[in-house]
Amino acid sequence: MQVNKISKEKFKLLNNKNIIEQNFFINYRYNILFTREVFHLSNTLLFDLFQPSAISGKIKLGFVIDQGLLDHWPNLPQAIESYIHAFPSLQLVAEPLVITGGELAKNSLDTMKEVLNYIHQKNIDRHAYLIAMGGGAILDMVGFAAAIGHRGIRHIRMPTTVLSQNDSGVGVKNGINYYGKKNFLGTFSPPVAVINDFNFLNTLDERDWRSGMSEAVKVALIKDATFFYWLEDHAMALSHRDTETMEKLIFDCAALHVDHISSQGDPFEMGSSRPLDFGHWAAHKLEQLTEFEVKHGEAVAIGIALDLAYAVTIDICDQEIFERVYQVLTTLGFKLFHPLLLEQETNALNPEVYAGLEEFRTHLGGQLTITLIKEIGIQFNVHEMNKNSLDRAALLLYQKSIIHAN
Repeated sequence: MQVNKISKEKFKLLNNKNIIEQNFFINYRYNILFTREVFHLSNTLLFDLFQPSAISGKIKLGFVIDQGLLDHWPNLPQAIESYIHAFPSLQLVAEPLVITGGELAKNSLDTMKEVLNYIHQKNIDRHAYLIAMGGGAILDMVGFAAAIGHRGIRHIRMPTTVLSQNDSGVGVKNGINYYGKKNFLGTFSPPVAVINDFNFLNTLDERDWRSGMSEAVKVALIKDATFFYWLEDHAMALSHRDTETMEKLIFDCAALHVDHISSQGDPFEMGSSRPLDFGHWAAHKLEQLTEFEVKHGEAVAIGIALDLAYAVTIDICDQEIFERVYQVLTTLGFKLFHPLLLEQETNALNPEVYAGLEEFRTHLGGQLTITLIKEIGIQFNVHEMNKNSLDRAALLLYQKSIIHAN
């Protein structure tokens, strides 16, 4: 068979002709809005989100609500209905879908399928809005359903916990747990808006009030020393449920999170560095090992303490910084050791927790990149963690937990 010979010049020209270049940018914009009594008839904040609207006809709204919120506010569906009926341009497509909240809402496809069925049965289309009300797990799961339903439905978040109002609910990620791994399935899909109603905080028990504050400590340590000093000064007030102090914590923490997402050049996390995941590699594994009995914020507090202790053992961080952070976290009410962290027979880090490092690397992709703290407000990355030093760090937390208990 004769093969036609093509010169390098002709081949290059032919190759170039077979390329269609594609390059476009999407400008995302959404606001985090703070209010009280979002469904009071005199509060037009939600209604104003749709004005002006390019949508002809009525604006269709569907709601997914965390059961835990309804337990504290049983007349919420009636309040929503009254609010929607007060504005003729709005239409409630159906009664709200009620879902049991907590991490279990993210642990299988079944719950998300309920939301997808709601979208399908109630004809919630790409010009409608799906509004999720609840803690971070509900928001993550509903956001994922909205992202894949009709290839993307507009969604609005109404976070109801400290953690979701100051961190998870204000970002661009969603997802569910799968294969026993945290957030294995998910997308990056920014909401139309986030509405933080501070009145929802009144529904929280002590654990949910406390849990989200670890994310404030985290973001302060990696980005803002002044915020950390403020947390030091107000830790006792926060532990005593001072609402005004908590509202400032939520606002400042949310602002630091969204600033990082929008200004650091990697909002959809295409690289390997994840400063906002400081303390999270061990936290995610602890959540999994305890079958999510340990709440995310509680696990993050332990993860922060472990990574700080590790930084001390490798002589990167001063002991004094570790002690200050430890004191803030314990004053806020966190326990900074869990029995599953340490293998008692060997006084070494639980091998199952250590395996979380590779799971963390796989989830992020590329080279293992762990954020550590050199000084308060100053972060740096390492690409490996010494097992012996991690063993010493875990043992240190165990020893301090005994002292703290006494």
